[in-house]
Amino acid sequence: MEFAGIRLRNALFVAPMAGVTDRPFRQLCKKLGAGLAVSEMVTSNSLLYGSAKTRRRANHAGEPGPIAVQIAGADPQMMAEAARHNVGNGAQIIDINMGCPAKKVCNVAAGSALLRDELLVARILESVVAAVPDVPVTLKFRTGWDRSQRNAPAIARIAEASGIRLIAIHGRTRADLYMGEAEYETIATVKSRVGIPVIANGDIDSPQKAKYVLDYTGADGVMIGRAAQGRPWIFREIEHYLVTGQLLPAPEVGEIHQVCREHLMDLHDFYGIEAGVRVARKHIAWYTKGLVGSNAFRQHLNQLQTPAEQFAAIDAFFGELAVGSDRLQYDNNNQSETEALAA
Repeated sequence: MEFAGIRLRNALFVAPMAGVTDRPFRQLCKKLGAGLAVSEMVTSNSLLYGSAKTRRRANHAGEPGPIAVQIAGADPQMMAEAARHNVGNGAQIIDINMGCPAKKVCNVAAGSALLRDELLVARILESVVAAVPDVPVTLKFRTGWDRSQRNAPAIARIAEASGIRLIAIHGRTRADLYMGEAEYETIATVKSRVGIPVIANGDIDSPQKAKYVLDYTGADGVMIGRAAQGRPWIFREIEHYLVTGQLLPAPEVGEIHQVCREHLMDLHDFYGIEAGVRVARKHIAWYTKGLVGSNAFRQHLNQLQTPAEQFAAIDAFFGELAVGSDRLQYDNNNQSETEALAA
């Protein structure tokens, strides 16, 4: 895929997720087939640029490009300054967050709360685009504030007129949060009304679902969020299926063990020992979710305090799974449709 002069491996995007899409996770997803990985959102408040959290979220050292940084806020001037600041620190794409449904974001009229004020949306987009004229600006948003106010087509037209180069749409309203099922009709409507690339997001958890959504909406690509947690190889699975029409075999136990191990090493190095161990727990839980013996394993995992203990635990866990089978073994009562299809 190519947009705004930037060539990507494919049109498979990693959705920005707070507390998840840090540098280790972005690098891993790119290695396993993602065309673009967008950073966790960073604040537009200049007073927080020097905070440890903001510096860590903006850390792209050694990460293969293009570097995409998502910014969040509700003040046009502050958002413009944040765009310039991040471009000055290496960002090659600026993404604007108008999709986050979290209360702490919406309560300050940022994220998806902005969808209720189309005039402010236009001012923010125009200010950011003007602030970084040599860098493409993209926008992620939802279908609307609630189901009675699905104004995504209007927001998309504003975005295109403001100079936004690509949009990604989550198929839920802010009021939906992550409940129910994503709908794709609104995304299809948006695609029919704008000339810039449209990326579809929401509940895309398998190669077959990715193809269905692309066919239904006419979108130019898909964005994967929660389905990549503990399963970053989903990008190569989708890429292969879209090119060949065939499903790749499920990963072997040994490969998943190695991916998990390398991810833990990066997390410990990136965050430091104490924080790294803490952050690693949720990733290990995702890697092992639904596998035979995973419930008891996760309870044990939460008691471990050092990297050495975590490595020993996953070595033992995956070592037991590998006995007698090269493929992952899921509990029958906890096997998702996606896992069943890939098995």
